[in-house]
Amino acid sequence: MSDAPILTFDTPSRLGKVVSVDTTRVLIAVENAALLPRASVGSLVAIQGTTAQEFLIGMTERVTRHLREQIAHPDPMAPTTLAMEVVPDDALRTVLLGTYRTIEGTVHNRFKRGADSFPQIDRDCFLIEGGNLQRFMGLLGKDLDPKQRLELGHFVIDHSATAIANGDRFFQRHAAILGSTGSGKSCAVSLILERAHARKHANIIVFDMHGEYASLADPPAPKEGPTSTPIAAAFKIAGPGDLTKPAENVLFLPYWLLNREEMLSMILDRSDQNAPNQASRFTLHVRDLKEGTLKSEKKHDVRATFTVDSPIPYELPELLKKLKHDDTAKGTGTTGKEVKGEWEGRLTRFISRLEAKVEDRRYGFMFKPMEAALKYDWLAKQVAKLLAPGGDKHGIKVVDFSEVPSDVLPVVTGVFARLLYDVQFWMEPEKRTPFVFVCDEAHLYLPVRDDADAVEKQALYSFERIAKEGRKYGVSLLVVSQRPSDVSRTILSQCNNFLILRLTNDQDQNVVRRLMPDSLAGVLDGLPLLDTGEALLLGDAILLPARIKLKFPTIEPLSQTRNFWQEWGELAPDSVAVVAAVETLRRQSRTASKID
Repeated sequence: MSDAPILTFDTPSRLGKVVSVDTTRVLIAVENAALLPRASVGSLVAIQGTTAQEFLIGMTERVTRHLREQIAHPDPMAPTTLAMEVVPDDALRTVLLGTYRTIEGTVHNRFKRGADSFPQIDRDCFLIEGGNLQRFMGLLGKDLDPKQRLELGHFVIDHSATAIANGDRFFQRHAAILGSTGSGKSCAVSLILERAHARKHANIIVFDMHGEYASLADPPAPKEGPTSTPIAAAFKIAGPGDLTKPAENVLFLPYWLLNREEMLSMILDRSDQNAPNQASRFTLHVRDLKEGTLKSEKKHDVRATFTVDSPIPYELPELLKKLKHDDTAKGTGTTGKEVKGEWEGRLTRFISRLEAKVEDRRYGFMFKPMEAALKYDWLAKQVAKLLAPGGDKHGIKVVDFSEVPSDVLPVVTGVFARLLYDVQFWMEPEKRTPFVFVCDEAHLYLPVRDDADAVEKQALYSFERIAKEGRKYGVSLLVVSQRPSDVSRTILSQCNNFLILRLTNDQDQNVVRRLMPDSLAGVLDGLPLLDTGEALLLGDAILLPARIKLKFPTIEPLSQTRNFWQEWGELAPDSVAVVAAVETLRRQSRTASKID
């Protein structure tokens, strides 16, 4: 871009002058009535600054025209006759976004967020359109290093200008993609993952709740044209059909990875009068069993400092054996006769609940892991597979949680995220590679704290810790949800970048408004009117809050809206598929292999 000023205005492009200023908004009296029809909500306005080289940039949030009557100029032919005429009072309200200078020091054409000074009354105002608009939109991403450019689509107000975000800032301080069902969230996620795939060592872990991102690892064959290249590796949490002969990409989260509170949240009934005794005996025995493992493995340095929460394997049958012994053991009275034991009968319900979980094949990924998952060195290999796959393996990992029972989904996602975060936390700082958790359908496992039960609160604790502290250790969140009103306020409030698609629900819109500065309230009023694939991009990653049209991803997610009316006319129901689905329901697994 040349050193010539990108914003040049002449007299016909003058819109009017400043008549009112508060901390964030400016009221402009429009004197050029011909320009008013071209000034719509979202248009950009330049306000002359304190010097000729400075303009304050604002975004239009209201355009008004009021008609009033006034005495017309006297008619020379009838000077004693007073006539009334109707004249328009045109006004335009803008919100200040940033400051543009034609030259700042040695830098030409510089735009920065925030107003360095407030507009002065009677300052000239100009509508940014045509060539000025094209040059200004092109300025927004010109200073970005090519390594930081995250191309998302084009600006709605200027289709020739590419919408480019700062990739570093987008992920550094967490981000959120919010929008009603069918607004284009999944396509937005797929697009960002495609862009990340171009980075040589991208490191992203996608929490896929419905299997809709499986296409990124195994693109469907196109009807015409070349086949798309996979951009991700597919993993899945083991379902009931994966317990006998698990595939290489099947993941287990054995019970010994859970810390004390996570395990108790699934098994302990806090309303039971014996709950403190049950928690106490569980804690004691788990610690003893983990210490026994460290003895047998000769890990004396770990044994000196480990806690009951340390991820150390132990045998679950041994834990049940110890608990049952406590529950049935008799005590010895002062006379030497048997009396009721100290713990006798107090652990019965706890043991029953634990055994019920162990016997339920749906929880097999946790309570019936493969034999190798009980080995001491298994954990390091599994974490390395996710955080440092090495070689030519994909750095984007899609983890399918669709077969995880909904009642333990929060604990499972929480354990998964906490474990990887803890590894990153304890890694040598200079050897950390940053990674991102893409939390799809976040409202399913990251609810508002006041609405969360004991299981959900464990997941919230893990993710809220990442939201508050993750930036320091190279761990970021990309929160995706169709119901922001159901997502933890703490987590959303830590997000500094938002890609907001169409939102039609009042509660969801209000949540988003509370997350934004008051100055952007008018910009958010158009959320229900956004087209599919359109979004408002706001935050640290872009200099100017903007309405953009997202580019369609090369590989579509498996969540495209079905054409009900068309398919009713073309596609007959398949009774064979229904019968097969019933069997799949019964075995609680989409894996077709036989379960022994």
